[in-house]
Parts: sequence; structure tokens; C-alpha cells
Amino acid sequence: MREANDSSRVRPDAADRHGTDRASAPHPVTRAFERFASGVTAWAGSPIAFGSAVAVTLLWLVSGPLFHYSDAWQLVINTGTTIITFLMVFLLQRNQNRDSVALHLKLDELVAATRSASDRLIGIEDASEEELNQLAQAYMKLAKRAGTREGLEEDCARVRDMADAPRDAS
Repeated sequence: MREANDSSRVRPDAADRHGTDRASAPHPVTRAFERFASGVTAWAGSPIAFGSAVAVTLLWLVSGPLFHYSDAWQLVINTGTTIITFLMVFLLQRNQNRDSVALHLKLDELVAATRSASDRLIGIEDASEEELNQLAQAYMKLAKRAGTREGLEEDCARVRDMADAPRDAS
């Protein structure tokens, strides 16, 4: 078993796997965009944003008779919703990508710090579909084995050994 804080084990910097460089600060435009995207994303998920969208839709519906339900009246709502949707896709995707990278880094840290976890899972999000399927099959077999009596004694002994093994205080 490896120690949780084994300094002999070299772990690639997870941030480098995702194309970021810790040493260099992001460009000011990138920082501004990230702040903007985070703010818009937070606002878009709020009750105020939903209420505003409902209010605009109701206002549009109520204005229908004034414009005799014309093509221009319909075009206003269609164009407005299309533009907003188009722009929101990019903002939401940017925040989703950032959150996904942060989540993977947190999981990588937990895998690296857990004695019984396999280090080959660190950075698994970069694996091919075939590699992921093979790994999933291996874990399905392990789960199936754990669900039956087959190998239960060995699994229990391994868990007891891990629980009894001394851990670093850090």
C-alpha cells in the first residue's frame, strides 16, 4: 500500500492536463469575461430572472391585440428569445467547463490522498471511450463480486487491513 502523502510518487499537475498554466496570470479580458459569465449565470438561475422572463412574455402577449398579432409582433419575441438563447449557451458552457475542471481536480486530489484508491483514475476524464468502457466493466465485475459471497472474505480482510494500517497524522 502507498502512503497518502508519498512524496516519491510523482503526480502530474492536474491543471496542466486541462491546458492551464498556474505561473501565468489570465489575460484581463479573460478575467473580465469570467466575472461577467459567472454573474450572468448566477442571475439567470435566480427567481428574479425567471420572473422577468415571465413578465416580458406576458407583456408581449398583452401587446398582441395592439399590434393586431402581426408578423412584426411575432418576430420581436422570436428574435429576442433566439438571441438570448444563443448568447446564454456560450456563457453557461464556459461556467460548466470551469466547474467541471474544478470538480475533476477535487476528485483527483481525493483519489491521490486515498490509500486504497487506484492512481490510474487520476485524470481519467482524458481517457478514450474504449478505456472508460474497459474500466467500467472492471468496476462492474468488482461490484458484482461484492454483491455475492464470492470473494467476500478476502474483501472484508482487505478492508480490515486498510482500517488497521497506520495513517499519517498530516
